[in-house]
Amino acid sequence: MRGGGGNGSEGEPWPWPWPPCDERLCVAVPLWVLVPITAICLGLFVLGVAGNVLTVLVIRSYRDMKTTTNLYLGSMAVSDLLILLGLPFDLYRLWRSRPWIFGQLLCRLSHYLSEGCTYCTLLHITALTVERYLAICFPLKAKVVVTKRRVKAIVGVLWAFAFLSASPFFFLVGVEQPDNHTDFSRECRPTPQALESGLLATMFWVTTCYFVLPVICLSVLYGFIGRELWRSNTRLRGPGSVLREKGHRQTVKILVQFLHATQETSFTKDQLVNQGSGNQLDGSSVSQRKGTNKPEKIFADLIEEAVVVLAFVICWLPFHIGRIIFINTRDMRTMLVSQYFNIFALQLFYLSATINPVLYNLMSKKYRAAAYKLLLPRRAAERAFTVTKDASGYTETSASTRNEYTTSF
Repeated sequence: MRGGGGNGSEGEPWPWPWPPCDERLCVAVPLWVLVPITAICLGLFVLGVAGNVLTVLVIRSYRDMKTTTNLYLGSMAVSDLLILLGLPFDLYRLWRSRPWIFGQLLCRLSHYLSEGCTYCTLLHITALTVERYLAICFPLKAKVVVTKRRVKAIVGVLWAFAFLSASPFFFLVGVEQPDNHTDFSRECRPTPQALESGLLATMFWVTTCYFVLPVICLSVLYGFIGRELWRSNTRLRGPGSVLREKGHRQTVKILVQFLHATQETSFTKDQLVNQGSGNQLDGSSVSQRKGTNKPEKIFADLIEEAVVVLAFVICWLPFHIGRIIFINTRDMRTMLVSQYFNIFALQLFYLSATINPVLYNLMSKKYRAAAYKLLLPRRAAERAFTVTKDASGYTETSASTRNEYTTSF
């Protein structure tokens, strides 16, 4: 259920005249509002479908992308795709609030899938946050507890629980004919029994709990994650950190000198890359990245996590506020406010299904490299790996990470 729509009733003092409602056109809002909304929704649909399909293909195509975290992300991408499939039906209802021409089954199924996938996405975000918490705060325990087999089982349970929780919505909506005379009056809407019995309001509150509880969980867990990152930074900047860094640099220098002594002119790819592992001898694997132990790096990590939580709240909070307004509507003036607020919330609802690939995947260099390889395989092969020698030493460039590492000896 994503809010209601419909034309104003005669005799009500609306701020502007409503367009006529006939079999050709029966819009839920004036055209000057509906046209930009339609453009935004179509843009979100194209971007969301492309991004989530790419996420699924990247994770399925490369073995090294099938990590436990990416299993959650791939499942979330499928859920977001199913959510986006409901967008054309919502646009149809905005342009033609009646009659509903797709039948009883599609009316119920579209709302049921939307609710089930909404619950599923919320559960996935929560489970993914729990995994990140374990990986950062209890890394040794996470290696034992968090396995691919267990994650696959958890994902299956999340899908089953989400759709089981949403199952009442399949029976709370249907094709209704208020005047029971003409086919033109058919609307896909909550049934009178659902409204009068209070079941619809109860399910709306259940959905609200599905939002509030994960937000509380995310806030608490990311607080623990931030505290652990800060403690780790404090330990790394302790008295022995300078000596550890100096010893590490000496080890790298000796290693590079040994490799140079065993080669005549240059390194080859197979000698610099561990076969099958993709571990490269560059600044990101054999030496500490610049700024790794600095407070700025810790704050950057915290900001990334805060962006995830903030985007989640911004996209979902209006959706649930709109539902609360809808179930408490008692007059036509409040109905007008509810209708426009729910249309605004609708944009953010589908935005949440669109930006997940950006927030959870595109921040990963590894994901970007895999996506580049999938979309442009020839260019990726040409730029995959180059090693050159200059007067000061060896310079390695990797297209996947765009890092350079130069050692003089």
